[in-house]
Amino acid sequence: MGREFLDVFEQWADSYDESVSGHNREYKEVFAGYEQILEAVKERSMGHVVEFGVGTGNLTKKLFKKGLNVTGIEPSVPMRRIAEVKLGTNVKILEGDFLHFPEIINIDTIVSTYAFHHLTDEEKDEAIAKYGKLLSKGGRIVFADTMFESGEDYNNAIVEAKAKGFHNLAKDLETEYYTTIPNLRNVLEKSGFIVRFMRCNNFVWLMEAEKQ
Repeated sequence: MGREFLDVFEQWADSYDESVSGHNREYKEVFAGYEQILEAVKERSMGHVVEFGVGTGNLTKKLFKKGLNVTGIEPSVPMRRIAEVKLGTNVKILEGDFLHFPEIINIDTIVSTYAFHHLTDEEKDEAIAKYGKLLSKGGRIVFADTMFESGEDYNNAIVEAKAKGFHNLAKDLETEYYTTIPNLRNVLEKSGFIVRFMRCNNFVWLMEAEKQ
């Protein structure tokens, strides 16, 4: 359910905002256009928004400023603390993860950025099926995350990272649960969604799914 990576989140919490701003050379391409990616997710969000993997609250802040009702879900205590300082009392941030979270009703949009890859493909399937039951017709899932057009593209990304000497990036790609667009499309369509994908940079795609 992604909690096996909690130690990573807790070590990364204090430097996360610096990393997403492009200061970490290894991850510069992963976070290329970061602000625009968050804006794209925000623009596709409506109504009551549930955000999984709030992190330090960067997307959350944009959603709130748009005037949306936001409920945040975040398993990492250090990340939650930073987000709470950044957001004040404007947004409720609950303890939980993609699969296990408090009961929430009347959800219009489910969003997440740079987090869904912490679930195995089986867990992604379980999560999407759960969201399909929570959302009414017209409800949306809007995720931005690292994903690949094929298994070959995924393997090539690892080879390229190693060739550049980006060993931390290569290790992340090898140990976390990055998936392919065809797999996500199949999972979403099986749960009653129409889905579109848009490339954001060399690693990240925007996934927008609407419940039918």
